[in-house]
Amino acid sequence: MGNKYGYNGAGGGGHGGFGGNNMQSLMKQAQQMQQKLQEAQQELEELQVTGTAAGGLVEVTANGKKTVLSVKVQPQACDPDDVEMLEDLILAAINDAYQKAQAEEDRIMAPFGAMKGMF
Repeated sequence: MGNKYGYNGAGGGGHGGFGGNNMQSLMKQAQQMQQKLQEAQQELEELQVTGTAAGGLVEVTANGKKTVLSVKVQPQACDPDDVEMLEDLILAAINDAYQKAQAEEDRIMAPFGAMKGMF
């Protein structure tokens, strides 16, 4: 005899307990979700985005995990009398790449909702 929610307190049985096929089904779904999450994380690792500043004078390439992979600076961006501007351009390009990487991460991880922060 179960309570009004169908739980009989025995952990099994035919009235909605957590045993048998229901548990196996949940475990299988959890394993599938974990596999999909791992695939999404691998996709982010392999993804490359390029951030730019000053119309492409400075380019920064990062992956979807926001690891900077390369920095390219065009010679005309290198004014020896204004190193501070070059530093600003590099920061702007890094931030642009990070914003693009974040947008891709949000897109790729959207199916996982609240689980994203758990892994």
